[in-house]
Amino acid sequence: MNRVLQAARLHFVHPLIGLAMPWLIVGLSFLINLAVWRLTPAGADDGGFTGGISALYITLMIGYVQSVTQLLPLAMGMSLSRRSFYLGTALVALVEALVYGIGVSVLASIEGATGGWGVDMGFWAPGLMDVDNPALQVLVSGTPVLLFASIGIGLGVVSKRWGPSGVWGLTIASTVLFGGLAILITWLDAWRSIGTWFADQSVTTLAVGLPAAVAVAVAAVSFAGIRRVVP
Repeated sequence: MNRVLQAARLHFVHPLIGLAMPWLIVGLSFLINLAVWRLTPAGADDGGFTGGISALYITLMIGYVQSVTQLLPLAMGMSLSRRSFYLGTALVALVEALVYGIGVSVLASIEGATGGWGVDMGFWAPGLMDVDNPALQVLVSGTPVLLFASIGIGLGVVSKRWGPSGVWGLTIASTVLFGGLAILITWLDAWRSIGTWFADQSVTTLAVGLPAAVAVAVAAVSFAGIRRVVP
C-alpha cells in the first residue's frame, strides 16, 4: 500500500498541471459563456445550457495522458512497479472524481440559486445532468471524471507501449468500429428504438451507471496493457 501511495504522490509533483489546469480551463470557459449570455441574445427566450463543462473533463483526460507518458518512466526509475503506478493513478482518479463532483455540485447549487448567474444559463449542470439532490449531483458530475480519467490513462498506455503508430491505429480502429455500428443501426432502422431506450432510462443510469461501466471496462484493458509497457 505504501508503494501505491508513493505512486499517487507523484501526480502532485506539479499540482498546477495535474490539479489546477482543468479548473483554470473550465473557469475560462465559464467566463466566456457568461459573457456571451450577458452580451448577446443567447438563451434570452427560455434560457438554456452550454456544453462548456466538457472543458473540465477533456482537460483532465489530457492530463492523465501526460501523467502516464511522463510519470511512468519516473516511477519505474524509482523502482515502483507498473502495478503500483497504475493503482496509485487510479486512486488519484477516484479522489479527484469525489472532489470534482463535490465542487461542481456546489457550483450547480449556486447556479440554481442565482437563476443561472442572473442570465438563466446552465453551465455546471447542463441539461439532464441537472438534478435536485445535491448528493446525487456529486455522482452525476463526478462519474464523468472517472470515465475521462480512464480514457486518458488508456491513451497514455497505448502511447507508451506502441508509440504514435499505436495512437493512430487506435484512432482508425475506433473510427471503423463506430462508423460500422452507425451503418448497421441505420440499415436496421434502429435509431428510433435506441433513442426510445435512452429516453426511458433514468438520469442515474445514463449519467452514473453507463459512464462507470465504461470506465471500469477501459480501466481493465489499460491495466492489462500497462504491464507490458517499457520505460
